[in-house]
Amino acid sequence: MALNLNKNLKAYYSITEVAEMFGINPTTLRFWEKQFPTLRPRTMGNNKRQYSDKDIDTVRLIYNLVKVRGFKLEAARKVMRLNPTGADKTAQVLERLFEIRAQLKELKDSLELMR
Repeated sequence: MALNLNKNLKAYYSITEVAEMFGINPTTLRFWEKQFPTLRPRTMGNNKRQYSDKDIDTVRLIYNLVKVRGFKLEAARKVMRLNPTGADKTAQVLERLFEIRAQLKELKDSLELMR
């Protein structure tokens, strides 16, 4: 078994950490757990939620559908149920496009400073 040298990797994240990743409230995550059957983080005895990487991917997909693309909850559930792979790929493409857009803006700003 290989030694994991990356100390930043965690097996589980708290609801607060996941909410901060997406800029939403923990109450939104709790609500989404009720609305989306695929989002089921592990809970400890004291009802503390622990989100795995798979759970975070599901949150990323829900966030993309609901917050970025503006889908209603029922429509987002339907997309996730009928075409989960396609919805996930679309989410990844949009995320990458936002990253590229931010990089282009930085490049434009630095070029304007050179003038």
